[in-house]
Amino acid sequence: MDKNKYSQLVKEKSPNSNTFSDMLRAFLVGGGICAFGEVAFEAFKALGLAEKQGRALVSLSLILIASLLTMIGVFDRIARFSGAGVLVPITGFSNAVTSAAIEFKTEGFVMGMGAKMFTIAGPVIVFGTVASVIYGIIYWTFTII
Repeated sequence: MDKNKYSQLVKEKSPNSNTFSDMLRAFLVGGGICAFGEVAFEAFKALGLAEKQGRALVSLSLILIASLLTMIGVFDRIARFSGAGVLVPITGFSNAVTSAAIEFKTEGFVMGMGAKMFTIAGPVIVFGTVASVIYGIIYWTFTII
């Protein structure tokens, strides 16, 4: 198969995408997640929690909700509809870890769920740790000077 024929085949088989509607759906769903976070934060503040505690509980709530939606199979349908709107925030990370844990639970808790759920999370955690150490060294160096 030559390049021209291959390109023709790809064009025929690839779904057409309406960029504007894709961006609108991503914006609305992602914005809805952020709006929910703000409403939850205000609710936690109204309950008397400090700002730091309220923000932490919002993150934990979003992680929990995304994990539950992944477990019952709803998250994937929302992701197909909204694309990056639901995958970019912390909910996408929660979905990735939960999906891996569910997929490999038949291999056991330790070697299946425990090990495989960090195939996604591991690089992110390592990068965050290394980046924070490097940032800390740079910050410490410039505060001494």
